[in-house]
Amino acid sequence: MKRRQFTRTAAASATALAHLAAGFAWPRAAWAQAWPARPIRLVIPFPAGGATDIIGRLLGQKLAAALGQQVVVDNKPGAGGSLGADIVAKAPADGYTIGLSTSSTHSIGPALNPKLPYDAFKDFAPIAHVATAPSVLVVGRDFPAATAQELIALLKTNPGKYNFGSSGIGTYPHLAAEMFKWRAGGLFVVHIPYRGTGLVITDLVAGQIAFLMDSIVSAQPHIKDGKVRPLAVSGARRSGSLPQVPTFGEVGVPNMELSNWFGFFAPPGTPAEVVQRLNRELNTIVRSPDVVERLAFVGAEPGGGTPEQFAKLYRDEHESWKSLIQRANIKAD
Repeated sequence: MKRRQFTRTAAASATALAHLAAGFAWPRAAWAQAWPARPIRLVIPFPAGGATDIIGRLLGQKLAAALGQQVVVDNKPGAGGSLGADIVAKAPADGYTIGLSTSSTHSIGPALNPKLPYDAFKDFAPIAHVATAPSVLVVGRDFPAATAQELIALLKTNPGKYNFGSSGIGTYPHLAAEMFKWRAGGLFVVHIPYRGTGLVITDLVAGQIAFLMDSIVSAQPHIKDGKVRPLAVSGARRSGSLPQVPTFGEVGVPNMELSNWFGFFAPPGTPAEVVQRLNRELNTIVRSPDVVERLAFVGAEPGGGTPEQFAKLYRDEHESWKSLIQRANIKAD
């Protein structure tokens, strides 16, 4: 009797364990199908008004409509974008925190600062490359240089007298300006780092800063308002949003065909089905005619592609920027 009772008990326990195991598998599938069940936090590691913020709010609004859940933009500027990027890296991998980052945080930052609080290549799940934007060299409306050639001549005649601003040491605007200084013949201009390019504009207009290499996206409103004057754009061809502004090549500064990328990331370990869903939705969004038109209006081009293609993009750019950082002997704070 005891043996039969033991056998029945063991069989019942095995059946219960099997049901329990099946129960563990079922909720994950059901959870994936139900995601997102609450608002999603979109961390932007730069201040409001910058290029990343402008693109992030545009795509966040479209993503919310596609997912049927609110996408809440959370600006977390500081440390050249690494503060906000680190928040994403260390967030729960549940699909409810994502980030929009740039060359500054994932290509330039790792080449500049080996002590970043995150590993750009291991601590993130790449989702999608969504946009690319060239840079524009701008000066204040009253600055005594009407062309890029005049600016270069002024800076060469007065080495060390003038400053340029950026959104922080090692950010894309900083490195783009260093590239300009190098390609224009080794200009001696002092770098003043800020917490965002929007903050540089005030000092640029006041004449305290000589120039800024800003993203066309964030510079556009100030150009249209007449606060700043564009002198040259990066890239192989003129920007459709600033057709009157020559390229650096046209004004005699070679090898300035550089652009800043923007892309979405999730914390490492985020379920693959969530990453794939976000990738599909974002690819659809950036290819939609109204978004293509809006991006073109602000000076950006749509991205797209797989998470794997995006990962290769920012790894390859990391190697390119590393050589400039070493040549210019740029150091992190």
